[in-house]
Amino acid sequence: MSPRLLEALWQATLDTFYMVGVSAVIVWFAGLALALLLITTDRGGIFEAPRINTLFGSVVNGFRATPFIVLLVALIPLTRLITGTTIGVWAAIVPITISATPFFARIAEVSLREVGAGVIEAAQAIGCQRLRIIFSVLLPEALPGIIGGFTITLVAMINASAMAGAIGAGGLGDLAIRYGYQRYNTEVMVAVIVILVALVCLIQFVGDRYAYRLRHR
Repeated sequence: MSPRLLEALWQATLDTFYMVGVSAVIVWFAGLALALLLITTDRGGIFEAPRINTLFGSVVNGFRATPFIVLLVALIPLTRLITGTTIGVWAAIVPITISATPFFARIAEVSLREVGAGVIEAAQAIGCQRLRIIFSVLLPEALPGIIGGFTITLVAMINASAMAGAIGAGGLGDLAIRYGYQRYNTEVMVAVIVILVALVCLIQFVGDRYAYRLRHR
Protein backbone atom coordinates (compact mmCIF):
# COMPACT_ATOMS: atom_id res chain seq x y z
CA MET A 1 0.00 0.00 0.00
CA SER A 2 1.35 3.43 -0.98
CA PRO A 3 2.23 6.06 1.68
CA ARG A 4 -0.66 8.18 0.38
CA LEU A 5 -3.16 5.40 0.97
CA LEU A 6 -1.68 4.63 4.37
CA GLU A 7 -2.12 8.26 5.35
CA ALA A 8 -5.71 8.20 4.05
CA LEU A 9 -6.36 5.00 6.01
CA TRP A 10 -5.01 6.56 9.20
CA GLN A 11 -7.08 9.71 8.74
CA ALA A 12 -10.20 7.66 8.01
CA THR A 13 -9.63 5.66 11.20
CA LEU A 14 -9.32 8.87 13.23
CA ASP A 15 -12.49 10.22 11.60
CA THR A 16 -14.37 7.05 12.56
CA PHE A 17 -13.13 7.32 16.15
CA TYR A 18 -14.24 10.95 16.23
CA MET A 19 -17.68 10.22 14.74
CA VAL A 20 -18.40 7.33 17.07
CA GLY A 21 -16.79 8.99 20.11
CA VAL A 22 -18.76 12.22 19.96
CA SER A 23 -21.98 10.38 19.13
CA ALA A 24 -21.39 7.88 21.96
CA VAL A 25 -21.15 10.61 24.61
CA ILE A 26 -24.46 12.13 23.48
CA VAL A 27 -26.14 8.73 23.13
CA TRP A 28 -25.07 7.66 26.64
CA PHE A 29 -26.71 10.62 28.36
CA ALA A 30 -29.70 11.05 26.02
CA GLY A 31 -30.44 7.32 25.81
CA LEU A 32 -30.15 6.80 29.55
CA ALA A 33 -32.40 9.79 30.25
CA LEU A 34 -34.95 8.46 27.77
CA ALA A 35 -34.81 4.98 29.33
CA LEU A 36 -35.40 6.44 32.79
CA LEU A 37 -38.31 8.46 31.44
CA LEU A 38 -39.86 5.34 29.93
CA ILE A 39 -39.41 3.22 33.05
CA THR A 40 -40.51 5.79 35.62
CA THR A 41 -43.60 7.02 33.72
CA ASP A 42 -44.89 3.52 33.00
CA ARG A 43 -47.88 2.14 34.92
CA GLY A 44 -46.75 1.54 38.49
CA GLY A 45 -43.64 3.67 37.98
CA ILE A 46 -42.48 6.20 40.52
CA PHE A 47 -43.54 9.07 38.21
CA GLU A 48 -46.52 7.26 36.68
CA ALA A 49 -47.78 9.10 33.57
CA PRO A 50 -49.17 6.64 31.01
CA ARG A 51 -49.87 9.24 28.32
CA ILE A 52 -46.33 10.60 28.39
CA ASN A 53 -45.01 7.04 28.41
CA THR A 54 -47.12 6.12 25.37
CA LEU A 55 -46.04 9.25 23.49
CA PHE A 56 -42.31 8.78 24.02
CA GLY A 57 -42.59 5.02 23.54
CA SER A 58 -44.20 5.56 20.13
CA VAL A 59 -41.47 8.02 19.09
CA VAL A 60 -38.76 5.58 20.16
CA ASN A 61 -40.41 2.71 18.29
CA GLY A 62 -40.79 4.86 15.19
CA PHE A 63 -37.09 5.71 15.03
CA ARG A 64 -36.08 2.13 15.81
CA ALA A 65 -38.28 0.82 13.00
CA THR A 66 -36.64 3.10 10.42
CA PRO A 67 -33.61 1.59 8.63
CA PHE A 68 -30.49 3.66 9.17
CA ILE A 69 -29.86 4.35 5.50
CA VAL A 70 -33.43 5.72 5.17
CA LEU A 71 -33.01 7.82 8.32
CA LEU A 72 -29.68 9.06 6.99
CA VAL A 73 -31.36 10.52 3.91
CA ALA A 74 -34.50 11.72 5.71
CA LEU A 75 -32.44 13.71 8.22
CA ILE A 76 -30.43 15.60 5.58
CA PRO A 77 -32.42 18.86 6.09
CA LEU A 78 -31.98 18.63 9.88
CA THR A 79 -28.31 17.77 9.48
CA ARG A 80 -27.79 20.79 7.24
CA LEU A 81 -29.66 22.99 9.74
CA ILE A 82 -27.52 21.84 12.69
CA THR A 83 -24.09 21.50 11.10
CA GLY A 84 -24.36 23.67 8.00
CA THR A 85 -23.33 20.78 5.76
CA THR A 86 -24.49 17.32 4.67
CA ILE A 87 -21.05 15.77 4.14
CA GLY A 88 -18.13 15.11 6.46
CA VAL A 89 -17.71 13.86 9.99
CA TRP A 90 -20.00 16.35 11.72
CA ALA A 91 -22.78 15.65 9.26
CA ALA A 92 -22.60 11.95 10.13
CA ILE A 93 -22.77 12.56 13.88
CA VAL A 94 -26.36 13.85 13.69
CA PRO A 95 -28.02 10.77 12.12
CA ILE A 96 -25.80 8.33 14.02
CA THR A 97 -26.81 9.95 17.32
CA ILE A 98 -30.50 10.12 16.47
CA SER A 99 -30.51 6.50 15.31
CA ALA A 100 -28.54 5.09 18.25
CA THR A 101 -30.30 6.98 21.07
CA PRO A 102 -33.66 5.14 20.91
CA PHE A 103 -31.82 1.86 20.31
CA PHE A 104 -29.77 2.30 23.49
CA ALA A 105 -32.81 3.62 25.39
CA ARG A 106 -34.73 0.39 24.82
CA ILE A 107 -31.76 -1.76 25.84
CA ALA A 108 -31.21 0.31 28.99
CA GLU A 109 -34.93 0.14 29.74
CA VAL A 110 -34.78 -3.66 29.74
CA SER A 111 -31.91 -3.57 32.25
CA LEU A 112 -33.78 -1.09 34.46
CA ARG A 113 -36.89 -3.30 34.42
CA GLU A 114 -34.83 -6.19 35.75
CA VAL A 115 -34.30 -4.34 39.04
CA GLY A 116 -36.54 -6.11 41.52
CA ALA A 117 -39.69 -4.30 42.62
CA GLY A 118 -38.89 -5.34 46.20
CA VAL A 119 -35.69 -3.29 46.14
CA ILE A 120 -37.60 -0.17 45.08
CA GLU A 121 -40.35 -0.80 47.62
CA ALA A 122 -37.75 -1.18 50.37
CA ALA A 123 -36.21 2.17 49.41
CA GLN A 124 -39.64 3.79 49.46
CA ALA A 125 -40.38 2.22 52.84
CA ILE A 126 -37.39 3.89 54.45
CA GLY A 127 -38.42 7.25 53.05
CA CYS A 128 -36.16 7.66 50.02
CA GLN A 129 -37.19 10.44 47.67
CA ARG A 130 -38.03 9.45 44.11
CA LEU A 131 -34.95 11.03 42.58
CA ARG A 132 -32.75 9.33 45.15
CA ILE A 133 -34.35 6.00 44.26
CA ILE A 134 -33.37 6.57 40.64
CA PHE A 135 -29.74 7.46 41.33
CA SER A 136 -29.11 5.28 44.39
CA VAL A 137 -31.15 2.18 43.57
CA LEU A 138 -32.27 1.89 39.94
CA LEU A 139 -29.10 2.97 38.17
CA PRO A 140 -26.53 1.18 40.40
CA GLU A 141 -28.51 -2.08 40.29
CA ALA A 142 -29.00 -1.96 36.52
CA LEU A 143 -25.54 -0.63 35.63
CA PRO A 144 -23.92 -3.94 34.54
CA GLY A 145 -26.74 -4.59 32.09
CA ILE A 146 -26.66 -0.99 30.90
CA ILE A 147 -22.92 -1.22 30.22
CA GLY A 148 -23.48 -4.44 28.28
CA GLY A 149 -26.23 -2.76 26.28
CA PHE A 150 -24.07 0.28 25.59
CA THR A 151 -21.34 -2.01 24.26
CA ILE A 152 -23.82 -3.46 21.77
CA THR A 153 -24.88 0.09 20.87
CA LEU A 154 -21.28 1.14 20.22
CA VAL A 155 -20.84 -1.78 17.82
CA ALA A 156 -24.03 -0.75 16.00
CA MET A 157 -22.75 2.83 15.83
CA ILE A 158 -19.50 1.67 14.21
CA ASN A 159 -21.57 -0.17 11.60
CA ALA A 160 -23.66 2.97 11.09
CA SER A 161 -20.56 5.15 10.70
CA ALA A 162 -19.31 2.84 7.96
CA MET A 163 -22.71 2.99 6.24
CA ALA A 164 -22.68 6.78 6.45
CA GLY A 165 -19.69 6.68 4.10
CA ALA A 166 -22.21 6.06 1.32
CA ILE A 167 -23.12 9.76 1.39
CA GLY A 168 -19.59 11.08 1.86
CA ALA A 169 -19.56 11.24 5.64
CA GLY A 170 -15.89 10.38 5.86
CA GLY A 171 -14.30 7.68 7.96
CA LEU A 172 -13.52 4.08 7.07
CA GLY A 173 -16.78 3.50 5.22
CA ASP A 174 -16.14 6.41 2.90
CA LEU A 175 -12.58 5.21 2.26
CA ALA A 176 -13.78 1.68 1.50
CA ILE A 177 -16.32 2.98 -1.02
CA ARG A 178 -14.05 5.52 -2.76
CA TYR A 179 -10.88 3.44 -2.92
CA GLY A 180 -11.91 -0.13 -2.26
CA TYR A 181 -15.11 -0.33 -4.30
CA GLN A 182 -15.03 2.43 -6.90
CA ARG A 183 -11.32 1.97 -7.72
CA TYR A 184 -11.32 -1.82 -7.26
CA ASN A 185 -8.56 -1.67 -4.67
CA THR A 186 -8.89 -4.94 -2.76
CA GLU A 187 -5.99 -4.07 -0.48
CA VAL A 188 -7.79 -1.01 0.89
CA MET A 189 -11.04 -2.93 1.30
CA VAL A 190 -9.34 -5.70 3.26
CA ALA A 191 -7.48 -3.17 5.45
CA VAL A 192 -10.74 -1.37 6.29
CA ILE A 193 -12.47 -4.65 7.16
CA VAL A 194 -9.56 -5.73 9.40
CA ILE A 195 -9.59 -2.39 11.26
CA LEU A 196 -13.38 -2.48 11.75
CA VAL A 197 -13.30 -6.08 13.00
CA ALA A 198 -10.44 -5.29 15.39
CA LEU A 199 -12.24 -2.20 16.67
CA VAL A 200 -15.47 -4.12 17.28
CA CYS A 201 -13.62 -6.94 19.07
CA LEU A 202 -11.77 -4.46 21.29
CA ILE A 203 -14.96 -2.60 22.27
CA GLN A 204 -16.80 -5.85 22.94
CA PHE A 205 -13.94 -7.18 25.08
CA VAL A 206 -13.61 -4.01 27.16
CA GLY A 207 -17.38 -3.70 27.59
CA ASP A 208 -17.79 -7.34 28.63
CA ARG A 209 -14.93 -7.15 31.11
CA TYR A 210 -16.25 -3.96 32.69
CA ALA A 211 -19.77 -5.35 32.97
CA TYR A 212 -18.37 -8.54 34.52
CA ARG A 213 -16.44 -6.56 37.12
CA LEU A 214 -19.55 -4.57 38.03
CA ARG A 215 -21.56 -7.78 38.50
CA HIS A 216 -18.93 -9.33 40.77
CA ARG A 217 -17.78 -6.33 42.78
